[in-house]
This record gives sequence, structure tokens and C-alpha cells, in this order.
Amino acid sequence: MDLISRISQQFKDSAQTKLDAVERLAGPIAQAIEMMVASLLGNGKILACGNGGSAADAQHFAAEMVGRFEVERHELAAIALTTDSSIVSAIANDYGYKLVFAKQVRALGQAGDVLLAISTSGNSPNVIEAINAAHENDLRVVALTGRGGGAIGEILRETDVHISVPADRTSRIQETHLLTIHCLCDGIDCLLMGVDQ
Repeated sequence: MDLISRISQQFKDSAQTKLDAVERLAGPIAQAIEMMVASLLGNGKILACGNGGSAADAQHFAAEMVGRFEVERHELAAIALTTDSSIVSAIANDYGYKLVFAKQVRALGQAGDVLLAISTSGNSPNVIEAINAAHENDLRVVALTGRGGGAIGEILRETDVHISVPADRTSRIQETHLLTIHCLCDGIDCLLMGVDQ
């Protein structure tokens, strides 16, 4: 096995997936940025959820918002719904894992907030339930998916934003999700602070 060639191919495939996606995703990413900024300016917040690598992405996004991305600025309101082990384990134990995010959306979300819902397949039952809870409570949704969007793509409303990576391989979708999260952070800073470099 030639590891150098294999690693080189991973880099090429990752770069190509992102290049192939830019025309399809740039518009929805810009819409998501504008939606998130409107929420933040209206004293709203962004709730983020996902499983596994997508949970890490939700936490990454919240960290960039509350801390900072690339420039110093005031803190921005964002919460990863994946991080409180007592809440997650209590809900999973008492109600089932399907509701671990939905119950938090109902408890913490308010009209005007945004839910960042991340699911590589678009079929994560607990993310779907979180989106349903968001809709019930007048939150708008930004969904990050892949593989055509799955069931999530079917339940989104016209007022939501769907950023669906045109790929089937989990690693390529997740790599593009991370780039998308960085684009969201950069765009939010740009609109809030006039950052243009």
C-alpha cells in the first residue's frame, strides 16, 4: 500500500468536493448568514445540534460565536445542544434519544431564534425532532446535510435554509460542513463588524 498516494488522493478528493459544491452552496450559505445576523441583532440566539462529528461541528460553531472567529468582537449568543451530559442523558433515559434536542429547543428556543441542524445523512431522528420543535416555536432553521438532504430536506419550510452538500461520502460531507461553518462565522463577522479582509 502506498500511503503517500492514498493521502494525496484524500486531499484531492476533499478539495474537489468543495470546488464542485461552491456554486450550489454559496447562495444558501449567504441566506443563512443573513438569517443568523437578523436573529442576533434582534437579541436572538442560535441553537446548534447534531450527532457524532456533527455534534463536534455544532460545538465548534458555538465556540466561534461565543468566543471569536478570526477577529476580536463582542460575544454572540449561541448554544450547542450537545454539550450538557446531564440534560442529554436524562432526556435519553426518560424519553428516548429521539427527543434529546427537541426538548432543549422547546425549553431554550424563542421566536426569532435560529436552529442550526446538522445531519450528514439528513435522516437523524433526533435532529428531525429538533426541527419539528423549532417550527412549533417559531424558530427558523438552517439545515446542513448531504446525500440529497434525506428526510430533513422534506420537512423544511420555505423560510428555512437548506445547505445540502452534493456528495455521498460521509468524510467529504463533514469536511464541507466544516468549511460551511467557517463561512457562516466569517460572514456573520463581516455583516456585524464590516470586516472585509
